[in-house]
Amino acid sequence: MSTTYKELIKQRDALEQAIAKAREHELSEAVRQVRHLVSEFELTVQDVFPSGRGVTKLKSNTGSKVAPKYRDPVSGQTWTGRGKAPKWIDGKERSPYLID
Repeated sequence: MSTTYKELIKQRDALEQAIAKAREHELSEAVRQVRHLVSEFELTVQDVFPSGRGVTKLKSNTGSKVAPKYRDPVSGQTWTGRGKAPKWIDGKERSPYLID
């Protein structure tokens, strides 16, 4: 007998909970080990992350690239879906131009 959709959803939910619990446990163990090593060797942030490497920095979104969402099958031109629409898609139904 095959498994039903609802049974599969229940299994997925249970698996996702188990994954989250395992990750939380392993993460707390990793943090405990790191804290122990930092304490044992009296490490500083500079020791662990020299020259600021590894320290996350906030980036502004200005100038960030966006993946194209639409492609003209004739010319091969692409468009991200942002800003003014190019002539090849302007005023037309856009779903046929979606990039998979």
